Amino acid sequence: MGVSVQKSRLSWVIGPISVPCLLLGLLFFAASLTPSLIPRGPEVQGILGGLVTALGYLLGQIFGLLWRAAEMPRLSGRPAKGLTWGVVAAIAVIFLWFLGASLTWQNDLREKMGMEIADGLYLTQIVLFAIATFVIAFLLGRAVASLFRLIRAWFYRIMPPRRANVLGVIAVVLLLFVATRDGLLDVVVASLDESYEAAQALFDKAPPAPTDTSKVGSSESLIDWAAIGKPGRDFITSGPDAEAISAFTGRPALDPIRVYVGRANGDTAQERAELALAELKRLGAFEREVLIVASPTGTGWMDPGSHDPVEYMHGGDIATVSAQYSYLQSPLALILETSTGLEQATALQEVVHGYWQTLPVDARPRFYVHGLSLGAWSSMFATNLFRLLDDPIDGAFWAGPPFPSGFWNYIQNQRNPASPWVLPEIGDGSLVRYASHTSDASDAAADWGTMRIAFLQYSSDPVVFYDPSSLWRAPPWMRDPPAADMSEHFIFMPVVTQFQLALDMALSFGSPPGHGHAYYAQDYIGPWVQVTDPAGWEADDTERLKAHCDNGFQVGCSNDPR
Repeated sequence: MGVSVQKSRLSWVIGPISVPCLLLGLLFFAASLTPSLIPRGPEVQGILGGLVTALGYLLGQIFGLLWRAAEMPRLSGRPAKGLTWGVVAAIAVIFLWFLGASLTWQNDLREKMGMEIADGLYLTQIVLFAIATFVIAFLLGRAVASLFRLIRAWFYRIMPPRRANVLGVIAVVLLLFVATRDGLLDVVVASLDESYEAAQALFDKAPPAPTDTSKVGSSESLIDWAAIGKPGRDFITSGPDAEAISAFTGRPALDPIRVYVGRANGDTAQERAELALAELKRLGAFEREVLIVASPTGTGWMDPGSHDPVEYMHGGDIATVSAQYSYLQSPLALILETSTGLEQATALQEVVHGYWQTLPVDARPRFYVHGLSLGAWSSMFATNLFRLLDDPIDGAFWAGPPFPSGFWNYIQNQRNPASPWVLPEIGDGSLVRYASHTSDASDAAADWGTMRIAFLQYSSDPVVFYDPSSLWRAPPWMRDPPAADMSEHFIFMPVVTQFQLALDMALSFGSPPGHGHAYYAQDYIGPWVQVTDPAGWEADDTERLKAHCDNGFQVGCSNDPR
């Protein structure tokens, strides 16, 4: 009797296993074996396979529920058995073929990215990870279903069944939404942000402040050294000085000016922007040839692979300013769509550009904006073209722009139809050009105009080319001939492709330099030359600077992980 009761309870929690739904899940699993933008190892492939199998199972259950609710006819008897066995055989053939080809597909991508070739399929690992992931997802799904049945049973006591079913679904959705979005998730994110801020504000291991009064954080500086935080201190104290630049160019050089305001240096975005402007004035930044307003990544990191080369190009006669807005990793900030970066970038640009406008046109630096990844997103958002109409900036250079960026999406959709989505041509190229690992934005039908805008985006970067609509349709780049580091075996599968690209985003930061979301100095140099047009700069100088970075004479020339 006790065993029977336990089985009944277990069946009530787990529910019956649907063979048709499981077959749909296995079809999703087979589709997940196809290549996407980033190569996947066996563990990652197993987790992806288990997740999409569970998702396929869920979609099958939903479809079955709708079919029954609509009272559609159902096969039974011998025809149903024959159809079932036919579907099983077809899915088995598809699954085995995809499984056999998956190693070739993944190694093809690895070879194009200069990665080590995998020497085995690791089938056991893939299957074990897939089973474990599927079981966990299945049990979570059944737990939600059990919660629904409990709530519905309570509603049955006070209302008709149909109304109880509808309200039960609404109640479960609201509970899950509150628990994940407005409840636990927000609490976790807020506590992470506050803990990072407290750790950086109280920084016990901060190195001594600079003794040079021309540096941010010195005794004469308006910015408190201890509150700047590690990313800002690294930016301020690294990079080439006048001696290093002069040794490279063979001409006299200046020490570049770098201004960085940490999040803890001001309570609001506006306060930090005003503080940055005051420090720029103190250091004489508006007397330099070039001024760059840069937005950092989510953690506040400034990529030395981008900033060091442009300082060499202009003989150190350059000032760069940035303000931190968060302590979270860029992927987390991107997924949550935090507005803090947009607010900070806008405040900094408005304050600095507003002062710059008051200076005589022939006695002020050329003005540029820049950002990488989430910094590109916030910088683009801040670059209000309507505000710039009366006194425009000289140019912009944005690297790895995330897919939600409104300005980037607008420009992408203005591409010349014959040009590829991953490296488009915009008009005659006099205003906007694109660069990649294989292009430096120098080729265009027309010469540059008065304003120069360049995008650097790798064709294999899912942070740029993730497409939310891939849930139901192929992304635009999948319909073009593949770029040099893209697979020739893309197969679009509704739902599955989106999960592949979402996983690609998580893997893209560990890609080899020049692929995924790993941007590095050699690919920044060409676009910086095009955008800022250094005086007397020749093609040979570009190659010498690339070699200089390759030889490691400046640590900052290599791209550091975030």
